[in-house]
Amino acid sequence: MTKPQVLIVQHVPWEKPGRILDSLDDMELPYQIVNIAGTKKPDLPNFNDLAGVVVMGGPMGAQDFDKYPGLKAEAKLVRAAIAVNKPVLGICLGHQIIATALGAKLKPGKEPEIGFAPIKRIDKHDYFSMWNKTIDVLHWHNDVVSLPEGAQPLARSANTKNQAFRFGSALGLQFHLEVTPTLLEEWLDEPSMVKELKAAGGSKSKLREDFAAYDPQLQPLADQVFSGFAARCNSYAHSLAR
Repeated sequence: MTKPQVLIVQHVPWEKPGRILDSLDDMELPYQIVNIAGTKKPDLPNFNDLAGVVVMGGPMGAQDFDKYPGLKAEAKLVRAAIAVNKPVLGICLGHQIIATALGAKLKPGKEPEIGFAPIKRIDKHDYFSMWNKTIDVLHWHNDVVSLPEGAQPLARSANTKNQAFRFGSALGLQFHLEVTPTLLEEWLDEPSMVKELKAAGGSKSKLREDFAAYDPQLQPLADQVFSGFAARCNSYAHSLAR
């Protein structure tokens, strides 16, 4: 049998897994990064060999199936993984793909949330056991999703009711804990990201300044979330090897 691996679904070159890879490396978990958004019938690794699934962010809509037919395959993959208790992690667009795959409603937000702003922790799940009641995190999204029926809400913000949720083996995060200083610079080198940032009233210099201020508090929290996910993937990998 092939050694179990974590499948990471990326949608655009600059929306990388960042800190998530550090946690997978710490667990010595192999991973494969694919971009299947534009492929109607993607060739994916054997589902039974997957120790977990990560779905990253991207500028498209979670249900923009006409332009990105591979998003249907992603939703199907997510549902299949949750059905067998395989760990799933979704970031931003990934969070929305998980939610809509579980029947949640997708709609444009009142206004884009871009830059650092507070979220309020609703439930102190073990993923978030170190978190204060409110914490400033990096947002970068336009669309929002409702909470899937039966899901556990974990965090919200003033404009977005569903900022984080759990459903079975899946964790969805609307915000970006994965971003490292290096990855932030890649975002700020991407013209489409800079255009969105400026349209929302932000600037490169302000975002860099805020990142430098908030990142020291966020890094240990990000490590807790992603190491918790990696540990679940590792346990699942061991269960496959039995």
